[in-house]
Amino acid sequence: MAGTPGAAAEQARFDALVAEADAVSVDGWDFSWLDGRATEQRPSWGYARAMADRMGRARAALDIQTGGGEVLASVPKPAPLTVATESWPPNIARATALLHPLGAVVVADADEPPLPFGDKAFDLVVSRHPVTTWWTEIARVLTPGGTYFSQQVGPASVFELVEYFLGPQAPQARDARDPEKARVAAEAAGLEVVDLRRETLRIEFFDIGAVVYFLRKVIWMVPGFTVDAYRPQLAGLHHLIETDGPFVAHSTRFLIEARKPGLRRTE
Repeated sequence: MAGTPGAAAEQARFDALVAEADAVSVDGWDFSWLDGRATEQRPSWGYARAMADRMGRARAALDIQTGGGEVLASVPKPAPLTVATESWPPNIARATALLHPLGAVVVADADEPPLPFGDKAFDLVVSRHPVTTWWTEIARVLTPGGTYFSQQVGPASVFELVEYFLGPQAPQARDARDPEKARVAAEAAGLEVVDLRRETLRIEFFDIGAVVYFLRKVIWMVPGFTVDAYRPQLAGLHHLIETDGPFVAHSTRFLIEARKPGLRRTE
């Protein structure tokens, strides 16, 4: 990107966009910084709305891997007892500040078994985009008749971007997070899957800053990503976006709802 006035201007724009995106905070799970810089289709089922409806009918609810607590905080009527877990210290602090005024308790948890709760503690467990779903633990903390409700990242999500940086991925990597595998695991834990849906959604990145921010925030896409480590690839992608328009990728999402057999207790 050097040698001509046009190339110099492109280099300067690249440097400015990358520096801005590399400096901004990526704490929490709020992607509003990307407004006007990237777009992503939303699943048709409306997870936050559907989760809020279930939360309004629950007595004791657990949100696993709450991030910064943003989705849980959007619930108009939390369960009388609402608890959230989170492992990353910056998110724990953010979620605590956001959720405590709403009456929800945030528990620091390593996101590994066991969950720090007793058996049959919750009639609703929810999770949006968990890294790992510990089905046996979810079944253990659910009351009979209780429900697990979750939106999860599906197979080969945003792999156009992943493979741009890392090259072609092995079949087992592309097939990971298959919703049918989630069904099998849920049923093996003794839960009944009552709903399972999958959608593929379009993503567009309008500038290289959006890509940098996304990869810094969604750290499992390109493990170990830093601007310095991937500067040549970023420069090439910047040129593609400036020349050809937005970089297009596709995310996959699935919705799963599973119920623990038995009658839910009524008050």
